[in-house]
Amino acid sequence: MTKELTGNIVDLTLDNAQDIIGKSHEQLVVVDFWADWCDPCKKLMPIMEKLAQQYAGQLILAKVNADDQQMLAAQFGVRSLPTVMIIKQGQPVDGFSGAQTEAQVRALLQKYLPDPWDSLVQQAKELQQKEQHQQALPLLRQAYTDSEKQTDIAKLLALSLIELNRCDEAKQLLDVIKTSDTGAEYQRLLSLLELKDTAALSPELDALEKQWRQQPDNYGIARELAIKLSQQNRHNQGLDILMEILRNDINADDGQVKKTLLDILTSLDKSDPLAVNYQRQLFTLLY
Repeated sequence: MTKELTGNIVDLTLDNAQDIIGKSHEQLVVVDFWADWCDPCKKLMPIMEKLAQQYAGQLILAKVNADDQQMLAAQFGVRSLPTVMIIKQGQPVDGFSGAQTEAQVRALLQKYLPDPWDSLVQQAKELQQKEQHQQALPLLRQAYTDSEKQTDIAKLLALSLIELNRCDEAKQLLDVIKTSDTGAEYQRLLSLLELKDTAALSPELDALEKQWRQQPDNYGIARELAIKLSQQNRHNQGLDILMEILRNDINADDGQVKKTLLDILTSLDKSDPLAVNYQRQLFTLLY
């Protein structure tokens, strides 16, 4: 019976080798030969386990203690440790011996596997097609982080932010894209961003903002403006107005300003970077 260590990470032995290698017809099998006395093995193993967890459902990491499984190591022709073999369709197709960095191992795996964030991007695209940008947002944020901020994912994330009127955040994303990576889609997003910015300036909102600028101490107007901005998904602008007041008086308007800010934060997802940022700012003021 296969001894499962954590999901798709198993110990490979003579007893289960046929079963595990047979699974390479369905998903990639990565066999890692190691030993207790091997220092490079101890450095490589955490990398292999980390990547195996990231690629859960797409590969099996089969760990072989070469001292305990000498016959198995001999059958695979292992001559040094650590040795890693990539098994596909029942046959070794690639591998390496000796120490490797995480980037090197990931690059090897990516020759045979889709990126671990591809499924997140695909789900997000399907949601975007249905105009469900709020649901697509956390998926794209996760994919953007996991991919180490790939440009194509940045553009998809910017699109959902623009559609949700979170234009300042979208602009920050687009601003860091290299000129060489811009292209037609980048220009389309900039045009969409400009249109959204213009459309957001409704006469009612514009009049309310002018009132607040003329009466900066009228906290009722400030709170109303912040709420209306938040209702248009321009949360950061509304929160900035309230934070500006709270920096001068944490109990402004008998605590109503703080309450309004907390209500807006509560309306956002707890993991939303915007919510986290303003919660941190409020915490700093309070403590």
